[in-house]
Amino acid sequence: MPKSSGRKSNPAPGAYRPHVAARRPGGPPALRPAFRVLVHHKYLPVWNELASRVGLANAQQFWDHVAMTPGQPPKIGTSSVMKGKHNAAKWPGYSQTIHYEITGAGRIDYQFNPAATDGTRGDRHGVVKIMSIDLGSH
Repeated sequence: MPKSSGRKSNPAPGAYRPHVAARRPGGPPALRPAFRVLVHHKYLPVWNELASRVGLANAQQFWDHVAMTPGQPPKIGTSSVMKGKHNAAKWPGYSQTIHYEITGAGRIDYQFNPAATDGTRGDRHGVVKIMSIDLGSH
């Protein structure tokens, strides 16, 4: 078997296909998150470079916000409910799409459900699904 580089490999799509766990940039949080944070697998490479693109503190602030209070305005930064035809919930029980401005570098769009039963176990838990990440200027 090849030696590991010390970094955990990317999570594989599983119970939340096509979403995978969006690990907190810089390591695990001090407190247990209230929501499971997932990212669509096609955005995983962008997610993995988020800290280098927007700074570790900004990436952690975003993750901490969506993992704890995705339906409230962030303490730092700005978010708003998207307008237009793309704001509707994509899955039953999920919120409208929330548009989070992550510094001047771009935006991250997500939806959340505080009582999702997604996954193989079907247990009730909070889930945030990151739907898109755009780090280009806009």
